[in-house]
Amino acid sequence: MHVAQANLLPVPEGWMHADVLRQWHSLVDIAEIAASGGVRVSVLQAASREDRIVRDGIEYRFVDVSEAKGAPERSHRLAAALQELGADVLHVQGLAFGGDAFAISRRLPRLPILCQDHADHPPSRWRPWRRLQWRRWFAAVSAVSFTAPEQAQPFIDAGVFAKRMQVFAIPESTSRFTPGDRGLARAATGLHGDPCVLWVGHLARGKDPLAVIDGIARAALRLPGLQLWCAYGTAPLLDAVHQRMAAYPQLAGRVHLLGKVPHARIESLMRAADLFVSGSHAEGSGYALLEALACDATPVVTDIPPFRALTGDGAIGRLWPPGDPERLSGALVDAWSNRAPPGRVRDHFDATLSFAAVGRRWADAYARVVDSHARGAR
Repeated sequence: MHVAQANLLPVPEGWMHADVLRQWHSLVDIAEIAASGGVRVSVLQAASREDRIVRDGIEYRFVDVSEAKGAPERSHRLAAALQELGADVLHVQGLAFGGDAFAISRRLPRLPILCQDHADHPPSRWRPWRRLQWRRWFAAVSAVSFTAPEQAQPFIDAGVFAKRMQVFAIPESTSRFTPGDRGLARAATGLHGDPCVLWVGHLARGKDPLAVIDGIARAALRLPGLQLWCAYGTAPLLDAVHQRMAAYPQLAGRVHLLGKVPHARIESLMRAADLFVSGSHAEGSGYALLEALACDATPVVTDIPPFRALTGDGAIGRLWPPGDPERLSGALVDAWSNRAPPGRVRDHFDATLSFAAVGRRWADAYARVVDSHARGAR
C-alpha cells in the first residue's frame, strides 16, 4: 500500500527544505512511524518551490503552491502530485485543512482520505455557517484520527462528522528518546530529589502550573526529599508562579525554575527524573508525556482523554483530576511510595507507543479506510 501524507502548513520563509526535515520533527516522525508498519510512505509538503528529498526510503516532495489562492487552486497542484505518486490513500495532517481535503476529493473522487487531528477545534457554535462548511468538507473524508476517541465528540456534537465517519484512536506521534542511567543523568544535569519530579511545559493557564505548585506543596509535607524541576518555554504566569511558591514556606529551595531548555537536553532531564508531572486541562496528545514515558519516568498527569490513552487508562503512573491539588498530592505520594520497578514504564511504551507499535495501528487504519471506501464506491 502507498500512503501519501500531506502537510499543508507552508514552509516558513527563508527555510531551506532540508531545514524542514530537521526542525519539524513530527513531519518526519509520523511518516517514519507509518513506514515502520510496512506501508510505503510519501510526503507532500506545501512550499514556495518544487523540490524532492529522499530520506530513509521516504520521498518528501515539496509542492509549489505559492501562487495558489485558496484550497481549490492548491488542490489542483496537490492532485497532480498525488496522481503522479499513484497513492492508495491520502493522510492529511490537521483537521483545519478539511477544505483542502474536500477540494482534492473533487478532483480525485476514488482516493480515500483520512484527516489526523493535531489539537484542532470545531467551529464555534456562534458561527453556524462555518459548521455547515465543515460538515460539507468532511462529508468527503473517509476517516479521522485522534489520540483518544473522546476527542472526536466535540466535532460530532457540532454536527461536523457524519454518522458513517470512521474514527481511529492512534497516538499523534511518538518519541525517539530512550532511557539511560539515572545516576549519570543526574550528574550531567544537576537534578536530584527523592523523588525528583519534572515538569516540562509552558507556564500558561491551560497547563495550570499553579495547581501543580499547590499539589507539590501539599506532597512536600509527606515527602521531605521531594524536588520539583520546571523546564518551560513561554511563561505568562511566571510572576503568579513565584507568588504561589512564596506562599508556602515548605517550598523554599525545593522548586527549581530552569526556563527554556534545548530539546536535546530534555532527554537528559527525563532520564534523571523519577516522576513526570503535568497539570494540563486539555491536550491534542502530549509530546512531553510521550518523551517521559520513553525515558522510563513514571507519569503523574491529569485525567484527560489523551493522557488516559497514552498511559493505558492509568495502567502506568497515576491520573488526577485537573485543577485538584489535593488529588495531585495524593497521586504524587502514592506514585513514589509504590513506584514501579525500573523498565516497567518503558515496557509499556515499547508495547503501545513505539514506532513499531503505532506503525501497526496506522497500517491497519489505512487498510480499513481503503476497504471501506472501495465498498462505498460499489
